[in-house]
Amino acid sequence: MSTELQLPRTYNQYHMPRKYTGKRRISIYWTWSYPWESNRDVTALDNRFSTMTEVRRVAWPAYEGMEWDAMHFLQGIAGTLELFHRSTLAFQKAAGEVTGHAVAVFQRIDQAGYKLPIDERILADTDTLMVFGLDHLVSEQEATSGEIEAIREWLKRDGTCLLLGPHHDVGFTEDMQQRQLEYKHHGDALVPRQQRFGQYTRSMMKGLGVPVLNQYGLRPAVVTGTKQIAPLTINKDLDKLGLLNGVTTFNFHPHLPHYALTTDDTKSVHVLTCQPIDLDRPHPFTAAGNTEFNSCIWMPPNGRRAGHILLADSTIFTTLFGGVESLETFWKNLASMLLASGKQAKKTQAVA
Repeated sequence: MSTELQLPRTYNQYHMPRKYTGKRRISIYWTWSYPWESNRDVTALDNRFSTMTEVRRVAWPAYEGMEWDAMHFLQGIAGTLELFHRSTLAFQKAAGEVTGHAVAVFQRIDQAGYKLPIDERILADTDTLMVFGLDHLVSEQEATSGEIEAIREWLKRDGTCLLLGPHHDVGFTEDMQQRQLEYKHHGDALVPRQQRFGQYTRSMMKGLGVPVLNQYGLRPAVVTGTKQIAPLTINKDLDKLGLLNGVTTFNFHPHLPHYALTTDDTKSVHVLTCQPIDLDRPHPFTAAGNTEFNSCIWMPPNGRRAGHILLADSTIFTTLFGGVESLETFWKNLASMLLASGKQAKKTQAVA
């Protein structure tokens, strides 16, 4: 374990609002019910997270140290959920250094059973809200009409940014042969033949009129002869926010969603990046002639919506599957987005 002095940990206390300073205040919202996910029947093959036993077996010997034993770390599915929490610490550190604000982390239903819908308690001191859609579809998490209206009102505030991250949708079909084909394509023994994520974010996208659907779980191509993810195809002319300045790749993850557009309106929604797919592993998406998938999408302010909407997978902000310098550059670009100015800034400061 690192000998670097760590900040003290806090848990089970109320969030202390962050004052407006002119720099972006970022919040993460995990859409899952932690109890529901961690209490899943481990004999079920599909639509659940792995147990720590399964993680240890597949990733051996990565989790064989004393810090991962039953005395020091949660076992079962709960331990795997905590790995996700731990994996965002590097992003939180990088973002905090840029903004001067700690990244707030919320869960829809937390370990202690407290439910927190998205409302003013979260939004009042948030400029960038990152909604990480790792709730399994079968858990039936849905954004309420009140949450959608709260987000819609918040997005009227100049400079806000909503990042939606619905995760993959592996094995959506009843065709068992296709499920097996998808499984062999991504090659991750910890992902079952069917693992469908993102009902909460899907309902949020529907309510806000975001014309995107998360599809499949696609394995990125790598640079020949290496394990390094292949460079992104970047539409630099569309990147008006400079999010991709100095960025060439995100991090490798074996099953990333394709963010399929459900509209032909290219003025309201822009595909900023596409990721080349591993074409050596057959998949229905590539059999249809596709060689890349949409990995980052931007919807600029439009009409009454003064804020921005982005779509990017939650694993881009984690270190579970490694990271590269280019990825940290993307994090810092996101954290550095300009905020409101003038009268709107003063109004934001007054309510926060």
